[in-house]
Amino acid sequence: MVEAKESYKKILLEEEVTYNDDDDEDTDYDEDKEEKQPEKSRGHYSSRHRMLLVGEGDFSFSLSLARAFGSASNMVATTIDTEENIEKKYSNGVANVRELEERGCLVLYGVDAKEMSQHFFLRTQRFDRIVYNFPHVGFLYHEGSYCQIQGDNGEIHVTHKEGDPYDKWDLVKKAEKMGLVMHNTVPFNKNDYPGYNNKRAHGNLSDAPFPLGDCSTYKFKLKCLPKFPQHSKSEVPELK
Repeated sequence: MVEAKESYKKILLEEEVTYNDDDDEDTDYDEDKEEKQPEKSRGHYSSRHRMLLVGEGDFSFSLSLARAFGSASNMVATTIDTEENIEKKYSNGVANVRELEERGCLVLYGVDAKEMSQHFFLRTQRFDRIVYNFPHVGFLYHEGSYCQIQGDNGEIHVTHKEGDPYDKWDLVKKAEKMGLVMHNTVPFNKNDYPGYNNKRAHGNLSDAPFPLGDCSTYKFKLKCLPKFPQHSKSEVPELK
């Protein structure tokens, strides 16, 4: 079993997660070590970002980033599906997950984007980037969708289609009501992420792509600092 998955299973056996820099220096987030590694980027994302990818389909978007970075140890990729459903729904799902885990990504199953603030592991984590491609409109209705932003520089990136009926979502206004502010919007180009395959995800055609047309990535930040205490990088353990 790969290291990332074993680490997650170990956490499952613990009643509560605590962080103490004196407990185990080897498991602490090593900022100096990370800074020595050359930074690699793809699209809006960097190997220096602690990333949470939400609502993955066949995990091809996560894998595109992992291949660009050369590692996925800075990434947590989640899906609402079970491991068994991923195998049933997507022809490349299992292979993509296997490669992600081999590259150090922590893959979590059964994660509801609207309930992440209650997830026993995710609620303890803070991320520089939270990424959700083509979500259901309800994603930004709940505070639990974005509680894991790290400090002032953390961002949520939501990509969705433009035009009718998607403009009726009024994504920006809904986000503002939940304490977010949009600081930028940029066109989304699938070709910027080689290997990424958008999926319908539901029904008999779950493994089939859907036409993208014009799409944009909306970048949100918190209007003010979150109410929960922030962890410094030295206090946040490595993902693997």
